[in-house]
Amino acid sequence: MSTDARTLIRVENLTKHFPIERGFIVKRQVGAIQAVDGISFTIRRGETFGLVGESGCGKTTTGRAILHLDRPTAGEIYYRDTELGQLTAEELRQARQHLQIIFQDPYASLDPRMTVGALVAEPLQIHHINSSTDERRSRVLELLELVGLSTAYVNRYPHEFSGGQRQRIGIARALALEPEFIVCDEPISALDVSIQAQVVNLLQDLQDQLGLTYLLIAHDLSMVHHLADRVAVMYLGKLMELAPNENLYTNALHPYTQALLSAVPIPEPAAERKREQIILTGDVPSPADPPPGCLFHTRCPIAIERCKQVEPAWREVSRDHWVYCHLVDPDNPKASKIAPASLPSAA
Repeated sequence: MSTDARTLIRVENLTKHFPIERGFIVKRQVGAIQAVDGISFTIRRGETFGLVGESGCGKTTTGRAILHLDRPTAGEIYYRDTELGQLTAEELRQARQHLQIIFQDPYASLDPRMTVGALVAEPLQIHHINSSTDERRSRVLELLELVGLSTAYVNRYPHEFSGGQRQRIGIARALALEPEFIVCDEPISALDVSIQAQVVNLLQDLQDQLGLTYLLIAHDLSMVHHLADRVAVMYLGKLMELAPNENLYTNALHPYTQALLSAVPIPEPAAERKREQIILTGDVPSPADPPPGCLFHTRCPIAIERCKQVEPAWREVSRDHWVYCHLVDPDNPKASKIAPASLPSAA
């Protein structure tokens, strides 16, 4: 995949397999869960890169592997021109000042024994920044105001806050070291619908104000459409499609992307009633035993014999539009469109 001067993060052939072991005393590996299997993409400075797909497809593992919270099995992760896998433990710790994460669950990611002030100050202590107590406290108060929380909350504990407020605390902690890149791991999925928009708007405002770059992991395609500049669609550890936001949402080429988009509600009742919804049959195969050929062929309504035997290439079919599919023809974009006649009878 080509890169340019705007590239901040470059992922090349990223693979993360988790071993399956048996035995109580002497353990032996009998297989592997192929959570992420040889994916490549770039993230540009200042953009929001959306990563979407069904639960269990490898989105979170991808985000954690980029930060080396989970060490990749294979592949390379570049931050600017530095390959993170070649760094020593101390060098990686220093690099993480610039690479942070907002976790999915604000209830589990905050230590209930620590005050808000201690939680937000913890990264500053670890990296020996603002060494004096007064400087550190001043920075914590500044961060709380930045994410829309009262400075009076500094001595309270996480159980005293709502889910939205806890997520703001998590965001403040992620911002403490003035990072350049943040992995947002489904940052609103655990929140009430009534406050999801507030957190989304906060993330946008912080990006504009601080020049942040996001990897936005989500399964809510409406939210990703609102926030992302480019979107990658993931299935069973592989990328199925990657394209600029509007291009993907108006001209999806991969059958899996088309099926996902057909499930996104349209806020216009007349249009919602008229459109054809694509209902995929069958279950997602196990990542411990993925099917041969195209991983999606077991659920694809238009799969041909070649799809069952030969793995597709990850190829650029038009400018910045990448697809993992045999049936996509750049000269005939409608070739891979799922027509109503080809839908399973369940639809």
